Amino acid sequence: MSSKRDLFGGAITATLPTSLIDASDLRQIPDTQEVFLSPTSDVSIILEILESVPATDLIDAAKYHFNSLAHDNDATAATVLTVTTIPNDRGDGTPSPTVLSGTQQVRKFNRTNADDVRIYMAVYRVPGKSVDAVLTMNVPFVDQAQLDEARDVFNAAARSLAIVDYALFA
Repeated sequence: MSSKRDLFGGAITATLPTSLIDASDLRQIPDTQEVFLSPTSDVSIILEILESVPATDLIDAAKYHFNSLAHDNDATAATVLTVTTIPNDRGDGTPSPTVLSGTQQVRKFNRTNADDVRIYMAVYRVPGKSVDAVLTMNVPFVDQAQLDEARDVFNAAARSLAIVDYALFA
């Protein structure tokens, strides 16, 4: 079951599973992030407000953010699988997201072997501001059914994300 959640004090909303745990209830989270954790797996969803990257082409911007995440994750390998744009036809002014799917090999918890992690990412270039809002879902690969379910959850979040108050980016 999913519901619309207020993010950044209601300045942004998105539909997310009700089972997700708000990580700020567990630990300190930077003011530029909203982080949600699955209570039953290592899946996480993060919405981050970042300075826009130099790339003017949104496909290149999505790849830049993906590669930056791979660097931050100390990934031993990173591969972009697909990049598309999901048109926003709601008429609410929220930019259409550029959506990327990729894989990263990441060592977690000091393990010897790297885990395959599917990354779903949506980049919203905020017009008139030097801001990219980046929605990311990290899904450690278990089986295809879990990946399909995670992709559906991510797509619902990416399609539903709405910027309600642009003062957030002032």
